[in-house]
Amino acid sequence: MSALSRTRSAAALFLLTALPAAAVSAAEPPARDRQSILAMQGEYLVDFAFDETVLLKPGYERAPAMRSGGDEVVIVVEDAPGRIVLQHLLVEPKSGHVTKHWRQDWTWEAARRFEFSADQTWSVRAVPAALTRGAWTQCVYEVSDAPRYCGTGRWSYDNDVATWTSDLSWRPLPRREYTRRSDYNALAVVNRHTLTPGGWTHEQFNTKVLRGADGGMREIAREFGFNDYSRDTDVDFAPARRYWQATAGYWARVRARWERFLDQPPGLHLKTPVDGMAMIIPLFTQAGEVEEGRAVPDAEIDAVFAQWVEPAR
Repeated sequence: MSALSRTRSAAALFLLTALPAAAVSAAEPPARDRQSILAMQGEYLVDFAFDETVLLKPGYERAPAMRSGGDEVVIVVEDAPGRIVLQHLLVEPKSGHVTKHWRQDWTWEAARRFEFSADQTWSVRAVPAALTRGAWTQCVYEVSDAPRYCGTGRWSYDNDVATWTSDLSWRPLPRREYTRRSDYNALAVVNRHTLTPGGWTHEQFNTKVLRGADGGMREIAREFGFNDYSRDTDVDFAPARRYWQATAGYWARVRARWERFLDQPPGLHLKTPVDGMAMIIPLFTQAGEVEEGRAVPDAEIDAVFAQWVEPAR
């Protein structure tokens, strides 16, 4: 059995125990699902933990456990019946410095989604009807609003616990890894979000894979990631809300340009180095200028995209 087949088999076994039976399609999403997604908004102390578990490559040594954290506010950017957009913003408590962080978009019964298909390439593909029926597709984006990954799954409420579990999908290496690793180039991931009395959690069931240009795959190790969002009343998140109020219109224009590539096939290829800083720096600079009151014309945003983004082949 190939590495990919083993990965998919393991994910399928996990999903069989984690997902409810296929839901009946509805014209509108269940109100409880929408409430569960919207419940992730708020102010949080966040702990990030990643531990390699199963070692799969002969001679491979387990990487050190990784621990980090931060103070983060999650703001609702869009709230429509079948679509919810949540923006994460980090705040440094002492200085009040704000950093635009990741974004999560939720779409009810999505017809298509993007997938990390090759280095710096995301292909737009149809979501099978059996998978998307009664399900939400969550797509996650980089700080520049560049794509990261999507997953599709249903919310379950067994024993009154709200949990969403994705299917198996591909994502690029996170920043914590690509700055120091070159022995793998993709993650095969199942994600799980759960609401808790004190906030919510994000579990990641990751398999580190070296994907070859010829289609071959070599599994390196499995990893469990646990991100714990605990409601935080000790930090002043007002600077983050002021930043978003000042720059929301600018970032909406940036999102619109990404969507031109991601709303339909073929998708996009980034010409930037893997760290993405070639786009992050100019876009963050423009956002800072908008925050200070300068009007950034569309042509300046277009120039960044023209230099670094092209259709996927």
